[in-house]
Amino acid sequence: MGIVNVTPDSFYDGDALKTPASAVRHCLRLLDQGARILDLGGASSRPGAREVAPEEEQARLLPVLRGLRARPPEQGTGREAVVSVDTCRASTARLALEAGADIVNDISACADPELLDVLAEYKPGYVLMHSDPAGMREGPRYAHVVDEALHFFETELARLCAAGLAEQSIVLDPGIGFGKGLEDTVALLRGIARLRSLGRPLLAGLSMKSLFGDLLGLAPDRRGPATQVATALLAGKGVALHRVHDVAGALDALRLAHCLGDAALES
Repeated sequence: MGIVNVTPDSFYDGDALKTPASAVRHCLRLLDQGARILDLGGASSRPGAREVAPEEEQARLLPVLRGLRARPPEQGTGREAVVSVDTCRASTARLALEAGADIVNDISACADPELLDVLAEYKPGYVLMHSDPAGMREGPRYAHVVDEALHFFETELARLCAAGLAEQSIVLDPGIGFGKGLEDTVALLRGIARLRSLGRPLLAGLSMKSLFGDLLGLAPDRRGPATQVATALLAGKGVALHRVHDVAGALDALRLAHCLGDAALES
C-alpha cells in the first residue's frame, strides 16, 4: 500500500505533492514500483497537526482521485489502481467512494456514526484500526496491549458486521503510533501474530514513524532502512499488507525475506 499524502503538513512528504497533477504523477510512480494499493490522505493524523475542515480535506483528495480514474489505460494504470482513502469522515468517504475509491482506511473505528451508514450502503473494503482516544489525549494505559487489541477488534468486527459490512471486506490495523507508548508499541509488534486468530488480514503502518526515532535515534529522513527491516520481520509474522512511503524498498525487503524462507510473498 503506497502512501500518498496530499497534506502540506505531512511529516514525511510535506508539500511535495501540493498539486493534483504532482500527486497523480506520484501515484503512477508508486504503481510502477509495484504498489498494489494507493492510500490517499488529505488530513494529517500526526500529533499536533492542525484539524482540517471536511471541505478542505475533500478539496485535496477528490481531484487526485478523479485524476487517477480519468486516465485512459494507454496513459498509465490510474484507472485500474485499487485506491484507498484515508479518512474518518462519512462525508469524505461517501464522496470518495462515488468518485471511484475502493477502500476506506479509517483510524477512528467509525467514531463518526454516519460512517457506518456509508459503509453499509457502499460496502467497500475497510481498514479497522485499533486506537485509544483517551490514550491519545492523556497518555496510554494498557495492562496487556495485545489482549486489549484482540478484545477491541472482536467488539468492533461484531459492530461493523451488524451494521451490514461483510467481514471479508475488513482488514485489521493495530495502529502503530496511535495512543501507545514505546513499550506498548514494541509489545504489540512482537505479539502481532496473535491478531491473526481473528481470521482477518493484518495491515502494518509503521513507515518512517517515530518508533524508529525512539528506538534508534533516527531522524525521519533516515528511517527508510529500519522501515524495510521491520516490514520484512512483520511479513514473517503473517502481516499481509504494508502501508509504506518507499514501495520499491519495501518490496525489495519482502522479496529478500521470501527468498530466505521466513516470509511469504503473494504473487
